[in-house]
Amino acid sequence: MRAAAVQFAPVFGGVELNLAKALRFIADHDADLFVFPELALSGYVFASRAEVLELAQRADGPELRRVAEAAAAKRACVVIGFAERAGSSVFNSSFVAGPDGTRAVYRKIHLFDREKTLFEPGDGPPLVVEGVGARLGLMVCFDWIFPETARTLALLGADVLCHSANLVLPYCQSAMVTRCIENRVFAVTANRTGTEARAGVSLIFTGSSQIVSPSGVVLARATADREEVIVAEIDPAAARDKLVTPGNDLFRDRRPDLYRLG
Repeated sequence: MRAAAVQFAPVFGGVELNLAKALRFIADHDADLFVFPELALSGYVFASRAEVLELAQRADGPELRRVAEAAAAKRACVVIGFAERAGSSVFNSSFVAGPDGTRAVYRKIHLFDREKTLFEPGDGPPLVVEGVGARLGLMVCFDWIFPETARTLALLGADVLCHSANLVLPYCQSAMVTRCIENRVFAVTANRTGTEARAGVSLIFTGSSQIVSPSGVVLARATADREEVIVAEIDPAAARDKLVTPGNDLFRDRRPDLYRLG
């Protein structure tokens, strides 16, 4: 299957503009899986929770319905980050749509820095979704620094970690190579690029989106500062072979009976 990481710079507050750009990326490129950045529809540097609520979408709203229609038309899976409005709550979420009409939402568990004042933390466990011949595990940005996230997704059967991100720290791309090796899974990290300066906050996003194999090989990597789509051929079956050596199975050799404190 062909996996794509879409790296672009959303215009803050330009939901329709950003959605139109995302739909063009899907229409103009050939892939079975498209992964977009975190908060791709809204931008990232919110001035207040009220502003988040103003720019947020419902998971069953018209914007994500158009994403699902694009996925069905392309016969692909699409993963895209968005601010999710659910009643009076708002979550930093990832939406996935499959070619058969499948839709699911993962709400970011590990909020980063100012996000804690803007969003509720995710209220459900890590999520794996079946699609296009692969099992897709959903992660959002800062989830990367908690190895439990990737390990839980792998134990749930994920073949590919679909990692939507707005990265500003310099460590993640290297750390995701380790996440792939220690779980023997693929990872598609779709990071944004560009700068946002609002409300007294200025952030430079690191770009360098990447697709990594279960052995830690970087199959494709984007530049640090340009909008682009990177694509790699991946075989999900390779992520189901957990043998490190002929005598060592990554999961069967675990000792959870001894993994305790005290």
